[in-house]
Amino acid sequence: MSMPINEYKNKGYMKTFKDLEFKPHAADKNGVQARIEFDNDWGASVIKYEHSYGGQSGLFELAVLKDGFVDMNNDITDDVIGWLDESDVTKVLKQIQELA
Repeated sequence: MSMPINEYKNKGYMKTFKDLEFKPHAADKNGVQARIEFDNDWGASVIKYEHSYGGQSGLFELAVLKDGFVDMNNDITDDVIGWLDESDVTKVLKQIQELA
């Protein structure tokens, strides 16, 4: 049984890498991209393609989003975060979900 999105946080559910829905990257047909938004108005853009940080090694790059736009003035980072494996992406997604 699925629960409404606004109940995820109340039930202790934290979205992880497995919740990302990847689509082909707009700039590279061999790359992928996913965007995810959270109830706290924060989100993430996760990409992997030839020119992303770590993409040539099969790793991901993540940008923190606020209200749908890249935000480089937050408590997690002041830039995009590259060279992430799936578990690293999950760790950052959890940090984003905990932002106020």
